[in-house]
Amino acid sequence: MITISGKSVFGGVSIGKLLFYQRNDKVIKRTHVEDVDAEWNRFQEAKDTAVTQLKGLYDKALADVGEANAMIFEIHQMMLEDLDYIESIENIIRTQEVNAEYAVATTADNFAAMFSSMDDAYMQGRAADVKDVSERVLDILSGADTGLKEMTEPCIIAADDLAPSETVQLDKSKVLGFATMYGSSNSHTAILARTMNIPAVIGLGEGLLQEYSGREAIIDGFTGTLYIDPDEATLKEMQEKREKDLEQKALLEQLKGKENITKSGQKINVYANIGNVSDLGAVLKNDAGGIGLFRSEFLYLENTDFPTEEQQFSVYKKVAESMAGKKVIIRTLDIGADKQVDYFNLDKEENPALGYRAIRICLTRPEIFKTQLRALYRAAVFGNISIMFPMITSVGEVRKIKEIIADVKEELKNEGIPYKEDVELGIMIETPASVMVSRELAKEVDFFSVGTNDLTQYTLAIDRQNSKLDEFYDPHHPAVLAMIKMAAESAHAEGAWIGICGELGADLELTEEFLKMGLDELSVSPSMVLPLRKRIRECE
Repeated sequence: MITISGKSVFGGVSIGKLLFYQRNDKVIKRTHVEDVDAEWNRFQEAKDTAVTQLKGLYDKALADVGEANAMIFEIHQMMLEDLDYIESIENIIRTQEVNAEYAVATTADNFAAMFSSMDDAYMQGRAADVKDVSERVLDILSGADTGLKEMTEPCIIAADDLAPSETVQLDKSKVLGFATMYGSSNSHTAILARTMNIPAVIGLGEGLLQEYSGREAIIDGFTGTLYIDPDEATLKEMQEKREKDLEQKALLEQLKGKENITKSGQKINVYANIGNVSDLGAVLKNDAGGIGLFRSEFLYLENTDFPTEEQQFSVYKKVAESMAGKKVIIRTLDIGADKQVDYFNLDKEENPALGYRAIRICLTRPEIFKTQLRALYRAAVFGNISIMFPMITSVGEVRKIKEIIADVKEELKNEGIPYKEDVELGIMIETPASVMVSRELAKEVDFFSVGTNDLTQYTLAIDRQNSKLDEFYDPHHPAVLAMIKMAAESAHAEGAWIGICGELGADLELTEEFLKMGLDELSVSPSMVLPLRKRIRECE
């Protein structure tokens, strides 16, 4: 038995096979070939295999997420059949007498550069698509096994770390837990684990070897331990520990349908944070009062191009209808920093957490922002949708947002498209600047939602993605709590309500403190709704 210690980011016990997330590290070399006809046939066979894979992905996506979201796989099929693309590859193979891999990679680079240089935003988006379909063909040609395309059984996912764009592609129904070599407790792997209610251990270091892939493993999310090839005594102990945990969760089930009310009669709303439509089942199962944070950026992370207005409208409408009149707060695009999307073509930044991200992208690229706002205002007809904006630092930003909203409403009105006029608007309080001018901001909006992850990061001047700084990252710091209290006082003074949608909302040690501050709402991972309700009902 091999025992590796790390850091727990979500409790619980998972038992199953370990499966390593593979990345494509292939190097494309230019090699001379004698038989160009055979090489051309190699490409054609790989292309046909890729088309077959894409058809399968389309069918799966159609069943999982609907036609609008599945359309990307049809587009990729068409790109692989594009005559200009195919002729370029054939020309390079035959005239230069080189291998198919080199011809595909060169064509991909040339076409991507051509698309990127165009003025039209739609055509610029094709750059990422041509790269994506070419990578698929290159994987087939080189026999590379990348990612987790085939998860045939439930397993524990192991990796050095996982980017947001990688976690969204996982078949979440088959993920038993996460075990990573690196990462911080505030990484997206950790947040996803808490959302999915599955055990996760990070910081396992170099001791987590790829050769362990396929072997039996146990994650003890309570102690932050990973066991490889556990002995019988450890397996028995962990099975008992898992049963006990499940029993405690069963007791929490009795709180369903109960109010979030203290012994002295103070009420508070408890909502859930989600990343996409597939999380709706967990929201309803855990009896959340609404959705306090829908991270709309995952629509962008899951796509290889800007999601269209219809794609977004379909998703927002489904969420609103599924929640049947309960509040659904959708945060506008929060791309940048650790959430990078290739087709946005964002420049590399020395300090991305302080850089071009979130509302700063939306206000300087209004064509992207307007598409999302149109979809949101249209979907609001079908339920109780509120909209909130991230990374706000000034009143001027909010007023500029309102001007763009006015333009969007006017467009929809002139086009005869139904939309909701009076959508509730709010902002994220996640910068010290927004706290310091919170009284003025409260006059402009209906509500505040405190993003405690970023607020802590910016208040303490600590990069929350840097695992070396975990011991200094203190969300309980008096300065952070003082910021939240000040924002709450400002909101209530101007008739706005305030909640928390950051990870701190689920910190049961602070629940009583938040109640004393008079917070109106706490939004947490679906799995934390009932434990938080239990804690609230125990408070005086």
